[in-house]
Amino acid sequence: MQEASDAELIQEYKKTGNLDILAALYQRYMSLVYGVCLKYFDEEGSKDAVMQIFEELITKLQQYEVQNFKSWLHVLTRNHCLMKIRSMKHKESLQVSIDDTTVVENEEINHHEGGITLEDHLQQMEKCMETLPEEQKRSVDLFYLQEKSYREVSSITGYEMNKVKSYIQNGKRNLKICIEQQNA
Repeated sequence: MQEASDAELIQEYKKTGNLDILAALYQRYMSLVYGVCLKYFDEEGSKDAVMQIFEELITKLQQYEVQNFKSWLHVLTRNHCLMKIRSMKHKESLQVSIDDTTVVENEEINHHEGGITLEDHLQQMEKCMETLPEEQKRSVDLFYLQEKSYREVSSITGYEMNKVKSYIQNGKRNLKICIEQQNA
């Protein structure tokens, strides 16, 4: 018996809503999803994300017309990870502003242990941002610090969408290299 294609499984799932069909389809690409998640999270966080993405698929696959499931799933996975990171950063910043005493206590502990404080991280980031080429600096600032989408960054800057993605990716890499060199 010939194995069903992705498109056939999607069509069958949309008709029946049978989670076993969806699970069989997802199983084909679970290692891909896990690999993408590992770029953003540790092993435990990645395993959690793999399960959360499956839960997202239950509804999203019913809503969208998917032509190439593997590519679509890769984008869905990456977006899930980025949104989770953004929400975690948002929660952290809320916690910092709500409970300043916790931050002060943690900074004092880090300072006494020779660790790097939150303020040190921010100063390093600012210095490294200044070293980026203008296109990268502007794109990274709008995307990460002002939380604009690729499309919004493109319309604000006038850069093509592919250029925006490239500037953000290269800017992020250059920031990481710069910070690592400062900490070496």
